[in-house]
This record gives sequence, structure tokens and C-alpha cells, in this order.
Amino acid sequence: MRTIRRMMPAMLLLLVATNAYPQEFVTIRGKVVDAQTREPLVFATVTVAESNVGIITNIDGEFTLKVTPTATRLEVSFLGYKNKSVETGSFKNLDGRNNIIELDQAPIPIKEIVVKPVNPYVVVEQAISSISLNYESVPNQMTAFYRETIKKNRNYVSIGEAAVQVFKAPYNNDVRFDGAKIYKGRKSANVEKMDTVLFKLQGGPVSSLQLDIVKNTEAILRREAMQNYNYSLSGVIEINGKPHYIIDFKQKPHIEEPLFMGSLFINTSTYAITEAEFGFNLENREAAAAIFIKKKPMGMKIYPEIASYRAKYREQGGKLHFIYSRAEIRFKADWEKRLFHTYYTIMAEIAVTDRTDHDVIRIANDERIRASDVFSEQVSAFADNEFWGDYNVIEPDQSIETAIRRLSRRLRFSDQEQ
Repeated sequence: MRTIRRMMPAMLLLLVATNAYPQEFVTIRGKVVDAQTREPLVFATVTVAESNVGIITNIDGEFTLKVTPTATRLEVSFLGYKNKSVETGSFKNLDGRNNIIELDQAPIPIKEIVVKPVNPYVVVEQAISSISLNYESVPNQMTAFYRETIKKNRNYVSIGEAAVQVFKAPYNNDVRFDGAKIYKGRKSANVEKMDTVLFKLQGGPVSSLQLDIVKNTEAILRREAMQNYNYSLSGVIEINGKPHYIIDFKQKPHIEEPLFMGSLFINTSTYAITEAEFGFNLENREAAAAIFIKKKPMGMKIYPEIASYRAKYREQGGKLHFIYSRAEIRFKADWEKRLFHTYYTIMAEIAVTDRTDHDVIRIANDERIRASDVFSEQVSAFADNEFWGDYNVIEPDQSIETAIRRLSRRLRFSDQEQ
């Protein structure tokens, strides 16, 4: 149980951050869709070619990317689709939302599975053995965009976001602990009046970093942990033009401690894990609640109903780098002597927008976010309304201002009040 608690101190997720941008930049807005169905592609990766700058599309497939005037091409990728290179000059309306990027599906011939039978246990073991070869061996300094939201039923009661500086430790070193600090941030105001005292998320961005399961291997990607899971090969899919095994895993029936289940996307040649989609086993409600809930009011029964996670990596220079993670947890709360249930949904995501391996400096202890820190209580101290125009952020499915106005017209961003 100790390793599970270390991985999920408060049900959060991770995104990594980059250095400040130059004053001059061009804003490019667009939407990534399936070429045939026209459906939006959620969490597609959009990067500036030959650079470390990038962003992730939102749940509507939309993105906003701020680039220097010298940037000429964007690279767009999505799991199971062919990569696409787009000239920045082809965007007729750089500040508009009508720039559509269509991606074609990239089916993998079934013969690749039939001709070459695969033992999923061996594939996962090989992926574990290859971590030191496939992932960064030197420390990186990253800039990331982090956002966390809380919904009570269908209404937002708390929204906060920040530009975060991250020290990313190498993957092949005993000193494996990443560090993060808030650079600039903003949040909704008067949150305590909206009943969110029930939910305070500990750790913020640093807890999200723990969803880098290749770095934090204890619960899933360690040989000792493999004995707790059953594995199966469910298919082969293309990611960034390369075939990947889809290895599904699920905890064995006789294991009583709640563990994970999900899918690993593993390169068929290098055995590098490029993406992971997984969730927490919530069949034992009492045990799951004990892991997620640290404190609750008297007279309340609360259980997690959904706990899903996602992590993505990007290959560059022959090494993979962590670029994105997301966590979403939904709770069902019952109060004594109340007829109806209340549902709370927690979402946290972090996306790396830039990185460098030059002149990397560790984050000082007095600036580091601690696992016990509550992000929503600290972020206002870093407010700066002049900053956000130059920074790459994840395009919200609706503006944060709109979401807050649904609660109360009186609510304003704390950084705008200063």
C-alpha cells in the first residue's frame, strides 16, 4: 500500500514547464481532426519543428501555440495516426480558430501480429530493461503549464493554473527525484464559499510528475510488481510513424490490495514506452477511499467512482522525454439525512512546453513544491496578469472566465484584483 500512496498522494497528475519566451511571438490557433470523420483528436501533440516547444490539444481538439517569427513548420502527431507537417505560413488566419489540421489514420497490417507471435510478459520485461537506454540520461530543465479544476456536479467550483519550472532528473541515476516550483499562476477567487473546502489537492504539479510511470516505476514498471498483473497483447498501432505493441495489464484476481489496470504502448523495435493509459482498481471501495481521501467531514461517506490517468512521451535526439500527463478522478459523496448524492470531479493536467539540458540548475529546497502543499492556497502569490500573453498554455474547452461566471458573476481571477 505504501507504493500506491507515494504515487498518488492526492489523486493528481503532471505537466512540465519551459523557460520564458522572447518578447516577439506569433500566435497560431488551430484544430486537429480525423480526416474522415472530422471528429476532434483529443490530446494530440503539436510541436514546433526542430525545437523543444510544443503543446497538447484540448478536449475539442483545439490548440493555441505561441511561436517566434522564425518558426516555419509545425509537427502534429496522435496515437494511431500518421504524423503531419504543416507550414506555419499555410495558416491563413493565425489568430482564428478555423485552421483545421486533418490527420489520416495509420492502420497496421494484421500480419505483423500473426507472423510474429509475442509474449506480452517478455515485452514488458524488455521495456523495463531498456529504460536506461531509451530515456534521458542527463538532467533537464523544463517549463510546463499546469491546470487543476474541481467540479461539484456540473459546475466548476475551483480552477487554477500555473507556469511551472521543473527539474527533471535523469532516468538512469539513483537521484531520480524531480522537483518543481511555481513561476506564475492564477486562480478563481472566493473558492472557500463554494463548498470546495471538501477538496484540497495536495502536491499540485509535483504530484502530477509522479504520473511519469517510467520514472516512478514502483507500482507498475518493476519486475517485483509484474507478479501482481496479468498481461495481454491487444493489438499493434502506429505512433509517430512507428509500430507499437498495445499491452493491456490488469491486477490478478487473488491480489487484494487495489492496484492499476490499463494499456502500455511499447515500440516494437526499441521497447520504449511512448504512451500509457491506465486507471485505478476501485472494486474495493473502502480500500480505494482510504488511499484517496486524507480527511473528510463527519457524517459524509465518499468513494471514488472513476480514477483515470494518462502519460505521454516525445522522442527527440534518440531519447524519449516526458511531455504530458493527466488525471481525472470522480467521487460520489453521501451525507447523512440528505436525499441526493453529490458528485465531485477532480482534473489535473500538466504539459511540457519547453525544455533544455544546458545549464540545468536544481530547484532550491525553499522554492520547491512539497507533496503536502495545496496548490490552490499558494498560487495567488504568483499572480501576474502581464505574463500570460507570452506563455504557451493548453487551450481550455471553455475559457476559465466563462467557467467561473457560471458560478457567480462576482468571481474574478485573483491576479486581476491586484
